[in-house]
Amino acid sequence: MTPTDLDLFAQTSDPQVSPDGAHVAWVVQQVDVDANVYRSRIWVAPTDGSLEPRPLTAGTERDSNPRWHPSGHTLAFTSKRARQKDGSSKSSLHLLPFAVPGETVTLAEADEAFSSPTFSPDGSWLAVVTRTRGSHYDSDEEGRRPPRRIDHLNYTLNGEGYTIDRPQHVYVTAADGSGKLRNLTPGDADCANPSWLADSTGVVFEANEFRDDYAVDIGMTRLRGDGAGERPYALLTNGTGMFFSPTVSPDGSFIAVVGLLDTGVIPQNMHVGVLDAPTANPAPAPAEPRWLTTGWDRTWAPFMCGNGPQWSPDETILAGVEDRGNIALWSVTTAGELTEVVGGDQSVAGWSVGGPPESPVLAFTATHPTQPPELFVCVDGQTRQVTHVSEPFVAAAAPVAPRHLLVTSGEGEGAVEVDAWIYLPPDFDPASSWPLLLNIHGGPFTQYGNYFMDEFQMQARAGYVVVCSNPRGGSGRDTAWAHSILGPKHKLSGTGWGSVDYDDVMAVLDATLAEYPCIDTDRLGVLGGSYGGYLTSWIVTHTDRFAAACSERAANNLLSLEYGSDIAGEFHAEIGPRFYDDPDEYARMSPTTWVKDLNTPLMIIHSDQDLRCPVDQASQLFVSAKQLGKDVEFWIFPGETHELSRSGTPVHRIQRADLITEFFDRHLKPRSEGGAD
Repeated sequence: MTPTDLDLFAQTSDPQVSPDGAHVAWVVQQVDVDANVYRSRIWVAPTDGSLEPRPLTAGTERDSNPRWHPSGHTLAFTSKRARQKDGSSKSSLHLLPFAVPGETVTLAEADEAFSSPTFSPDGSWLAVVTRTRGSHYDSDEEGRRPPRRIDHLNYTLNGEGYTIDRPQHVYVTAADGSGKLRNLTPGDADCANPSWLADSTGVVFEANEFRDDYAVDIGMTRLRGDGAGERPYALLTNGTGMFFSPTVSPDGSFIAVVGLLDTGVIPQNMHVGVLDAPTANPAPAPAEPRWLTTGWDRTWAPFMCGNGPQWSPDETILAGVEDRGNIALWSVTTAGELTEVVGGDQSVAGWSVGGPPESPVLAFTATHPTQPPELFVCVDGQTRQVTHVSEPFVAAAAPVAPRHLLVTSGEGEGAVEVDAWIYLPPDFDPASSWPLLLNIHGGPFTQYGNYFMDEFQMQARAGYVVVCSNPRGGSGRDTAWAHSILGPKHKLSGTGWGSVDYDDVMAVLDATLAEYPCIDTDRLGVLGGSYGGYLTSWIVTHTDRFAAACSERAANNLLSLEYGSDIAGEFHAEIGPRFYDDPDEYARMSPTTWVKDLNTPLMIIHSDQDLRCPVDQASQLFVSAKQLGKDVEFWIFPGETHELSRSGTPVHRIQRADLITEFFDRHLKPRSEGGAD
C-alpha cells in the first residue's frame, strides 16, 4: 500500500437489520481525494442473498445512520445534503420510503450534526440527538458574540471545539413528518444515545451533568416531560460510575448498559449490566446496574466498535469484547451466561439483529489485517459475506498478513506474555539487510491486533519490517494488565507511564531482532501517536538504540496536560495525586523533563486544533530540544484535530504519510535506497 491508494479506500459500517429480518441496510464510506472529502451512501440487501446489494442514496454527500421504522416500510437517515445561505452543507434528517411508493422527506435541518435516530416501538415518533446552540451564537459575526461563561471542566471536546454553550440534547418529532423537533432534555447536561421505553411513552439516555467526579448517568424522560426536581428528566442510576449506551429490552423489563463503577480509576475494564426499566410514573429510585459480564475480565466496550450492547429479539444481549488483539461478539443473558457468537482472528466493528425471536438474523461488520471492514449476515446459523467494497483497494494495495509473536517480558514471577505482530515487506528476503519500525499504540487503554491498519501496510510496502505490540497498560487483557502503569502514588499503586510499558516494547524489539537477524540494528525507528507519541518521546529520552523517531499528537508534559486538555482533571485517575498537590510526580513522568538526554533525530507531528493533547504539548518538546541544539523537526497540520491519522482530510492524511516515510527513509536507508539528496 502507498499513500495514494487511499483514493480507492472504501469500508462498510453501521449494519441495521429490518424488524422482520428480511433486509439489512448499512453505510459505505469512500474517499474522494480530488475533492478532499469523504462520501457515504446507504445500501440495502435481502438477508437471504436472493438479490445483489443496491444503493438507496446517491452518496454525493455523507448519508449515514440508517434506522428502520417498526413497519419496515421506511428508513430514517441523517445527511449533510441541506445547504446554508452561503452554499455550505447543513445537517439534515430524512425519511426514505422502502418497498412502498413515496419520496424522500426532509424532517428537519440543523446547524449541528444529527445522530442516533431511533423510532418508538409504536412507530409514531422519531428521537434524534443534536447540539443545542445557546445565545452566544445569535450573531454570525464572532466579534459581536458575548464571552462564554465557563462553570465546569470539560468545556471543550476534541473535534467539536467549545461545547459548554452547545450541549447535546435528545429531540423528538412525529415519524410521519407532520411536526417539528421538540427538545426533551433542555438544560446544561449532555444527553445522548436515546432508547425508547417499550410503551413508546419516553426515552432513556446517557446524561452527563459534568460533575467533578466525572460520573455519567442514565436518564429518563417521558414525552409529556415529567421530569424530577430541577432536571427535565429523572436519573435511573445513582452517580457511582460512568454508564453508556442504554438500550431497552424488547419486553420492556430491562435496560442494558455498559460502564464502570469507580470513576477514580481510569482505565478499567468496562462491563455489561442491566437496570430494571421503569414501568410507570414516577421513575424508580436511582440504582446501580446489576453486572453480567464480570466473570470474564475483559473490557466489553471495545474502542473500535460503533455501537454498544444491543438486545436480540430472543431477549439476550449482544456485546463486543476485546481479547488479545481480537474483538469478538458475545451473547449475554440476564442471568450472566456468556456465549461466543462471532469469534476468530478478526475484529467485529458493528452489529445489529432483527427478525423473529425463534430465529434472529444477525448482521455484523468485521475486519482483519488484510481486509478493511466488510458486511456479513448470519441466517439460521450460516454466515455469508454480503459486501466486497474493499476489493479494488485490496487489489491495488496488496496488503501483507502479519505474523503473531508471543514475547516474554521480564523475569521470574514478574514475567508476562506480550502479544506482538510483525509485518514483513512484500519483497522480504532474509539474505538482505532491513530497517525496522517499532509502532506504539495510543490510549494507553487500546490495543493493536487483528484489524486492517493502513499505516502498517504503507510502512511494509516502503521496505520496513514493521512491529507492533500490546504492552502493559493497554486493553484486551485483565484489569490488572491495564492497571500496571497507574502511578506509583495511585491508590492501586502501579509503576507509572514509561515503566513496564517501556520494558514490554523493548522486549518485543529484542525478540524481533532475535527472530530476524537480517534486521540492521543501526537502522531502527520508533513511532506512535497520542500515548504512543508519549512513549516514543519517553523512549528516545531514555535510550539511544533508535536511529530516528516520530512522535505524533503526543502527551509530552503531563503537568501542563492535566490543566490544558479537553479532559483536563481526569489524568489524576491514572497518575494518583492531583497535579497541584504533587507536581513533581507529573514532571517525573514527562518526556520534556528528560529532553537533555535526547540524542535521536526526532520528527514531531501535531495538529493545531488538537484539544486532547493541545499543540503546546508538541511545541514544549520542540522548543526545549531546539534550544539544546538537538536534531528535531516540527510539522503542524492546520485545521486538524487529534484524529488526523484516522479522519483528517484525505489530502492531509496523504501528506502526513509521505512525511513519515520520507523522514525514516532519510535516516534509516542508504541514499541509494531512500533517494536522499
